[in-house]
Amino acid sequence: MYHYTDGGLKNVWLVNGYKVQKTPYGEGVSIEDLDGLCVAICLALAKKPSPLTGTEFRYIRSAGLMQSQAGLAKLLGNNEQAIARWEKTGKLPGWADKLVRLLYLARAEGNAPIASVIERINTIERAEKQKIVLRAAKSGWASKVESQGSDGNVAA
Repeated sequence: MYHYTDGGLKNVWLVNGYKVQKTPYGEGVSIEDLDGLCVAICLALAKKPSPLTGTEFRYIRSAGLMQSQAGLAKLLGNNEQAIARWEKTGKLPGWADKLVRLLYLARAEGNAPIASVIERINTIERAEKQKIVLRAAKSGWASKVESQGSDGNVAA
């Protein structure tokens, strides 16, 4: 078995799905379907009966939800320092443990509204200046968010 320690995880072992290869620098390991492995790990963590450790919480946040500490803090209505502290000390409030599991499971299992909110927060984190453009339509007002150039005009 291979002890998989990506992201600081200490309790993940692979029975198969990997190859050990000799390289000029020593042994190297290649993982088959790395994205699928990340999903499987996050699902196992989200469904495990014991509380998440700080490292496991960080793994679900970063590899599963693809959130920065700041992004998850916004999603949870908290601050970035709290997220960093939970991950470092492993002392997570019970509500945060449960909520991050719920968010991941909803996203992984296809809950479109929750997945949409998570994606929107990811977009907000990366967003530059934007302009909201509204257009009157027969069915009511329609809105669209567009990038705004440095001169204040909407980018084409």
